[in-house]
Amino acid sequence: MPAFESVLYETPAPHIARIVMNRPEARNAQNYQLTYDLNAAFDHAAQDDEVKVIILAGSDPHFSAGHDLRGNGGKTHADYPVVGTWGGFALKGAEGFMANEEEIYLQMCRRWRNIPKPVIAQVQGKCIAGGLMLAWVCDLIVASEDAQFQDPVVAWAVPGVEYFAHPWEIGPRKAKELLFTGDWFSAAEMHRLGMVNQVVPREELAGSTLALAEKIAQKPSFGLKLAKEAVNQSVDAQGQWSAMQAVFSLHQLAHSHNLQVFGVPMDPSYQSVAQRPKE
Repeated sequence: MPAFESVLYETPAPHIARIVMNRPEARNAQNYQLTYDLNAAFDHAAQDDEVKVIILAGSDPHFSAGHDLRGNGGKTHADYPVVGTWGGFALKGAEGFMANEEEIYLQMCRRWRNIPKPVIAQVQGKCIAGGLMLAWVCDLIVASEDAQFQDPVVAWAVPGVEYFAHPWEIGPRKAKELLFTGDWFSAAEMHRLGMVNQVVPREELAGSTLALAEKIAQKPSFGLKLAKEAVNQSVDAQGQWSAMQAVFSLHQLAHSHNLQVFGVPMDPSYQSVAQRPKE
């Protein structure tokens, strides 16, 4: 069984791999270590021919608080196996900043979304901003009744998280409400909007997610791969990826503007969105 610093890799049933983000002290906020551990774990599951279905979970109490705004403990991309092609992470100005976010957010999420095996997100508690990205790369989402979803970054003068799937996940009008208000959306509301597949009591979350994975794993692996590819290609043909790349440019424009005006990549005038959930 592979071992990672910030991720647990489990095989809870035949043909099932469960990848658990394991930074509970940071509410599973995403830093470089978690990003590259997730990527390595996903690669391991993708390349294991015995694995048909992958579950992505987060250690309690919350699925993910998003990006870790405290930084990376002095580590840089030189400490990790870069998988993209941009490079230039240490360059000044927008060039280096954009390269960094291309690598760890946009392209990494795109890479995980295209894993040719069904991936199920097991979501409990809070799922904030970058946490949405981690759930959205999954094919199915099972949420506990207490799960709540939020993208508050418009308050920082940024148009939304880097992997901008909002209109595709909940429709354009609800996407605008989520972004404009920064309000919490409940699991029940996200289920009504079609983003969440199932809502279950929290104590049943792991078991229900595993049962769904086991049901899917009864199908031939090639059929599952082709079905996933068929749906993903249909969404791509509708323009999802082109739209995401365009919005990513707006995201970088926002960071550049904030750096010029405030000296930091996000408008600091609204501080409360920086707080990770404590409970």
